Amino acid sequence: MTGQVEVLEARHGAGRELDEEARRLFEQGAQNLEAERFDEALASLRRAYELAPGHAQLRSMLGLAIARAEHDFEQARALCESATKQEFFNPDLYLNLSRVYLEFDRRSEAMRYLRRGQMIDPGHAVITETLFDLGRRRPAVVPFLPRRHPLNRALGSARNLVLNGFGSR
Repeated sequence: MTGQVEVLEARHGAGRELDEEARRLFEQGAQNLEAERFDEALASLRRAYELAPGHAQLRSMLGLAIARAEHDFEQARALCESATKQEFFNPDLYLNLSRVYLEFDRRSEAMRYLRRGQMIDPGHAVITETLFDLGRRRPAVVPFLPRRHPLNRALGSARNLVLNGFGSR
């Protein structure tokens, strides 16, 4: 019966608060990620995760660190997705998941998660800025052909030349 209680507590968010050591390691890992010291971030976040595996924000940050330090898409994605399922109302978790997808050049999936985060918090500055930086794609020139079809690619390049001016490169 004790195992069932632990599972229920984990599902209902027990342990979301970090103890002092886990909080320190989490903050240290976040700072190292921001400073692009990925291996140091990963070490701190792994130690924090050992102390608080049920903390969604920590799990999400760990997933992003794994993507950037170890380039392990599956593990990074799984950690970030489990965090978004636990706290589906937290736009920062969708931002981290989108960053994992961007790390592996999976732009369309990243955009999808950025939009989900933006639906939760339309005023989220980082999500808005990231969406703006990624820009919006124009529709394919020949819509019944795949976007990557050589004809669509050639016509799309020609369209960009015309719309952006020939000499403005």
